[in-house]
Amino acid sequence: QVQVAESGGGLVQTGGSLRLSCATSERTFRYYNMAWFRQAPGKEREFVVAISWNGGSTDYADSVKGRFAISRDNAKNTVYLQMNSLKPEDTAVYYCAADRTYRRVTVPTTQSEYAYWGQGTQVTVSS
Repeated sequence: QVQVAESGGGLVQTGGSLRLSCATSERTFRYYNMAWFRQAPGKEREFVVAISWNGGSTDYADSVKGRFAISRDNAKNTVYLQMNSLKPEDTAVYYCAADRTYRRVTVPTTQSEYAYWGQGTQVTVSS
């Protein structure tokens, strides 16, 4: 079973940057699509961005396009989320998740397609 652990959250001012990391325990990680979701206080968890297992395809939520960038290093079993130009509305707990399907061709954006989740890391953007 894939184990997932996020790190890199913290407190940052509006306009600042953070880089989140997501480490996995599974050596076959390189064959799973990966995604970041977030949940703000009082709101539903929402999709942020996903990356295909080979890194060749990404999908971003409109709210983060042009500001966030996802990448992966399969040699290190790690996914990264570079967040720039942060806004107070980006404040949330950020979750990393691994696709439930091995080497899925399409990159899903719905939570139900991701079976392995981390505990989340808090990102707070002050105004």
